[in-house]
Amino acid sequence: MTHRTSRRKGAIAAVLGGALLIPVVAAAPASAATAVSCTSAKSGLAAKLSKDITAALAGRKGSVALGVYERSTNTTCTLRATSAYDSASTVKVTVLATLLWDAKKRNRYLTGTETSLATAMITKSDNTATSKLWKQLGTTKVKGFLSAAGMTKTTPGANGYWGLTQINVTDEQKLLKLVTAKNSVLSDNSRAYILKLMGQVVSSQRWGTPAGAPSTVAVHVKNGWLQRATHGWRVHSLGTFNGAGHDYMITVLTQDNGTMDYGVTTIQNVSRAIHKDLVPTTSKTALYVPTSTPSEAFVATPPQG
Repeated sequence: MTHRTSRRKGAIAAVLGGALLIPVVAAAPASAATAVSCTSAKSGLAAKLSKDITAALAGRKGSVALGVYERSTNTTCTLRATSAYDSASTVKVTVLATLLWDAKKRNRYLTGTETSLATAMITKSDNTATSKLWKQLGTTKVKGFLSAAGMTKTTPGANGYWGLTQINVTDEQKLLKLVTAKNSVLSDNSRAYILKLMGQVVSSQRWGTPAGAPSTVAVHVKNGWLQRATHGWRVHSLGTFNGAGHDYMITVLTQDNGTMDYGVTTIQNVSRAIHKDLVPTTSKTALYVPTSTPSEAFVATPPQG
């Protein structure tokens, strides 16, 4: 873990998992449990998902928002889908999508430098690479992509603080739907490139929504983690899964976690339940359980310029 600090009136401003840490008064943790809403064209599946997701969240503290969409059975589950969260590093998928969307508009390929930065940003969650691409694109282009994608409730972080972009489950699910099916916003090559990089995330960062994923599906993931003085740790995971007749996506956003590992465990409990219900007859992959904060998380001064 790399450490660099910047003190501001006796308090530490930091970036962890890709976003600014701003010390303010801490809030009390909330309960994760609340009503999960599911619908499905497959008889009995919605009720089972709702029951099992609720059970997975039983006794968990913190705020949890989630979205599930499975194409073949037109299955949808939502929980706190419109609640806003700091994005942390999950916004890096949006950054890459914006870069590809803009390149498509200009009828050009990515440069070698852009390709290297994009690869580091997604597969290693490299913050420096993200800051370079964010600065290159500017918030005007990011907002342009968000508008084209219908992600109307996503607000880019100001002053270079891309990790403080405000996101919600509804918009993240819209993004994952664009990445996983033909559309007019992203080209087929762009979608394939995003999925390729999300499928090559380093092993230490493949926690979260892939937990319990069946061995018959391809896994694509991007996670984010950020500690701030209010609402503790934000821990998020975006995942898409396809193969053997299955095509689905999961978004889980959490905050008010006492530790990063607590948030990871919450996400993985929910994800195992979802995978089990959507693909009940397939053996599951091994579960990754982090024992410490992954090496990508670091303390740094805000992006300059």
